[in-house]
Amino acid sequence: MDTYEQYEKECKAIRQENVRLLEEFAVWLQAKSLATSTVEKHVGNIDFFVNEFLLYEDPQPAAEGAPDIGMFLGYWFIRKAMWASQASIRSNAASLKKFYRFMFEQGRVAEGELDLLKATIKDEMPDWLETLSRYDDPSIEDPGEVWGY
Repeated sequence: MDTYEQYEKECKAIRQENVRLLEEFAVWLQAKSLATSTVEKHVGNIDFFVNEFLLYEDPQPAAEGAPDIGMFLGYWFIRKAMWASQASIRSNAASLKKFYRFMFEQGRVAEGELDLLKATIKDEMPDWLETLSRYDDPSIEDPGEVWGY
């Protein structure tokens, strides 16, 4: 089997698991008495994270994605999501905190991973929002100025 076929096989298996995971996450959110529109927003945000970002290069199951939150919100999301805005970055951060809280309560991630995710969001959010501002600034033409290299 060639590398691409293996990649596609891994992605297919992970996507199938993600369908179940997103359904369980939606039920968990509904049990918290959140509005239907709020549940849909969180599930949509997580769907993008687990089925696009985590499968983009090296397919990863959702349980392994928490350490990549900085790469997702601070770089990938800004570049790949045409709707990236300060509000959408904050919304995705909130969804990810809820999702990994759910994953922790289900025994799918360790408490330390949840704590690290929350600390990363708290500590790096100002940098992500500043990066987005530079990315959206038409006067900045050199990507090095946006990403700091």
